[in-house]
Amino acid sequence: MELLFTIVLILFSTKVAGHLSVKLGQPAVLGKLLIGILIGPAVLGWVQDSAIFQEFSEIGVLLLMFLAGLETDAEQLKENWKPSVAVAVLGIIVPFASAFAMGELFGFSFNEGIFLGVLFSATSVSITVQVLKEMGMMQTREATTILGAAVVDDILVVTLLAFVMSFMGEDTSSSSVPLLLLKKVLFFVVAFVVGVYIVPKFLTLFSKFKVTAPVTAGALIVAFGFAYFGEMLGMAGIIGTFLAGLFISQTSFQHEVEKTVDPIANALFVPFFYVSVGISISFAGVFSQIGFLVACTIIAILSKLFGGFLGAKVTGFDNHSSLAVGSGMVSRGEVALIIGTTGLATGLLSQEYYTTVIISVILTTLIAPPMLKHYFMKIYPKK
Repeated sequence: MELLFTIVLILFSTKVAGHLSVKLGQPAVLGKLLIGILIGPAVLGWVQDSAIFQEFSEIGVLLLMFLAGLETDAEQLKENWKPSVAVAVLGIIVPFASAFAMGELFGFSFNEGIFLGVLFSATSVSITVQVLKEMGMMQTREATTILGAAVVDDILVVTLLAFVMSFMGEDTSSSSVPLLLLKKVLFFVVAFVVGVYIVPKFLTLFSKFKVTAPVTAGALIVAFGFAYFGEMLGMAGIIGTFLAGLFISQTSFQHEVEKTVDPIANALFVPFFYVSVGISISFAGVFSQIGFLVACTIIAILSKLFGGFLGAKVTGFDNHSSLAVGSGMVSRGEVALIIGTTGLATGLLSQEYYTTVIISVILTTLIAPPMLKHYFMKIYPKK
């Protein structure tokens, strides 16, 4: 009964909040994120965290990135690999240096400052993807650069985190940097071979099965299989489903899969992902650290925006497009939340600052959608 009530409440509230947000000229995602905070433990307490809630949320974000892969122009992604790498690298260097300097200013130890730099170097395009989908901008050069940069960013930040954990964490036995890099290389090699040579044949075979929705089922098997393989090798599952979507987009089944998976994702699972962002919010003790919270949030937003802007600018984008790319990298989302939890568990992020840092991460996720819409509308104004 509790699960059924939670499903009813989340689906109803996110759809209403998204509609109101659009009516007010903002992306629907912003309303869905805000309603998550409202019905979560921080305000009304109608929805509480639970294992099954987190499972629904995880499936939601995996499907969201799978749909992003399906809608991504693979040719543009190949053409824009240089801007993607530049945006990712500078989008890590600038936030890392800025967050470390802020840590020094607020009296953090060297290790804590380094970890803070790693945390704010992360990026999460799950929210960005939804905004771009709403606006019909997934096929643009800016969008493909953002998606490519997000993949590179994930690899670099997770590697950086492993490096920091191996030298500074309380448990230094489990993080071998060479092994981590080897696993990532293995993931991409196997994913490429399977995606190019096996996935098309697998879907063709599955499409001949005399059962209900065989192509959709086959595509989901591929998507979750890639996510599982990615997680097994220390890669974020969302990178796995994104690549799965990208490979399927090169087959004749692209439109059928997109048409059938989109309702499954957005009607049930994705709303749980939006609400999960608000679930982790708690305002306890935050007001005593308001100065740190403000500084943290400003640094988090501006450093990523500037880093992404710089990466796009030096690879040939104009000012408006560079700002659009930078704004697409601002949201830290679930990636930074996971890193923050890891830091707390290993002693690299003290309990005293944990809640404030997490709220700062949430704020970047809330600010990103309207910022992204603003800059994209500058380039592609509605006709």
